[in-house]
Formats: sequence, C-alpha cells, structure tokens
Amino acid sequence: MSKLLEGKVALVTGASSGIGEAIAIALAESGATVAVSARRADRLKGLVETIEGLGAKGLALPGDMAVEADAIKAVEDTVAAFGRIDILINSAGVMQAGGIIGADLDEYRRVMDINLLGTVYTCKAAVPHMIEQGVGDIVTISSLAGRKGGPMTSAYSASKHAVNSFTDGMRQELGEKNIRVSTLMPGATTTEVANNISNPGWREAIKAHVGKEGAVAAKDIGDTIAFMMALPRRANISEITVRPTIDISA
Repeated sequence: MSKLLEGKVALVTGASSGIGEAIAIALAESGATVAVSARRADRLKGLVETIEGLGAKGLALPGDMAVEADAIKAVEDTVAAFGRIDILINSAGVMQAGGIIGADLDEYRRVMDINLLGTVYTCKAAVPHMIEQGVGDIVTISSLAGRKGGPMTSAYSASKHAVNSFTDGMRQELGEKNIRVSTLMPGATTTEVANNISNPGWREAIKAHVGKEGAVAAKDIGDTIAFMMALPRRANISEITVRPTIDISA
C-alpha cells in the first residue's frame, strides 16, 4: 500500500476494538505514526504490536475519554512523544437503550459524557497544536442515528445529533486555519458495540443487527478514513455516510 500519510501523526480514540482499531491499522498501513487510546490497556498493547508489525510507529495511551483529564492527556502525550498531532480521530463511543419511560439517567449521562463531551475534550486539546502547526485533520465517528430518532435510541441518537452539530461548527470555525473537520456516519457495521448495552433485549437486537450478512466491516470504515486523509488539502469531505450496499435496516 502507498504510504500517503508518511510523516503524519495520528491519535485514534476508542481504538481497542471495532471501528477505532480498524482506523488505527488503516492509518498505519498508509504510513502514519499512530497513538491509540481506550480503556482496555491489554488490547491497546496488542494493537501497537500490529501497528509496529506494519512498519509504523505506535503508542498505547490507556484512558477514558469521558474523563476530561484522560482525554487531554492522550492528546498531550501524543504531542510529547512525536512532536505534533496531524490527525485526531474521535472514535470513542458507547450505545445504551434510551427511552424516557423508566429512563436510567446515569446511562444517559454516560452516553453524553463519552460520545459528546469526550469529543469536545480531545478537540479542545488538539486544536491549539494544529493551529500552531498550520495544518490538521479532525474526524468524528458519528452514526446514522444522528439523523433520526427512535423509541429505544433517544440517548444515543441525541448524543450523535449533538456530535454532528458540534463537528460541523468546528469545520466552519477552523477551515480558514487549514484544519479540515469531518463527520463520518456509519450504517450497520460489525463491531462489539452491543456488548456493553445493559438492556438485555436491546443488546441482543443490536448484536443481531450489526451481525447481519451484508453489514459493513470495520475495515471498510478504516479504509474510508485513510482515503479522506490522503486527499489534497483543498478538499474537505465534511460529511460522509458509509452504508451497507444491501438494505439491512429491517
């Protein structure tokens, strides 16, 4: 594979599995140095070994993006280790069932803390470095749930609507500073996203949905990100959706 991102330094959050892991690998395959952050330190260690096996540099930065200090530290440790941060991928996220009848407000807060505020924290930390460098890319992994709602997805959908709005606001604010900002909204993608859903019925429903034949593979999202990052600076894919070719929404 062509090393179109050689010399670039990336930080990928939520990198211990699924979409985040696939993005980290795709960026490494394209020649980038990749720092990876997530809560599961053991998985990050294995991912760094994979990155280094591809001939790229890797760095494991365990942390919880819902914790402001952890999120900021991930950015600052990336810069301290490699001297810069060119690419920030906000992939840390969580899904919970979220209707209003009997709503578990702690779960609502956790969804918002990770999906929205975790993104805000890392961006706030990374943007000053990118402005000083005169260049940067920020990509937020959202969801098609950010375009609609549903009786069991109120918390998750609300967080993704907020993320979409926040990210596009950054795009408008930072474009003149040569910082490209993008939102990527995957459709059904085979990942472990359902594993931590506390509602057993919703957990099994989401597992079945993302496990359907024809679902997008996490690697497809990683390859899409690598493509976006390799475009000429004049081109900013501000918003992109990646859906299964076959409609598996039913």
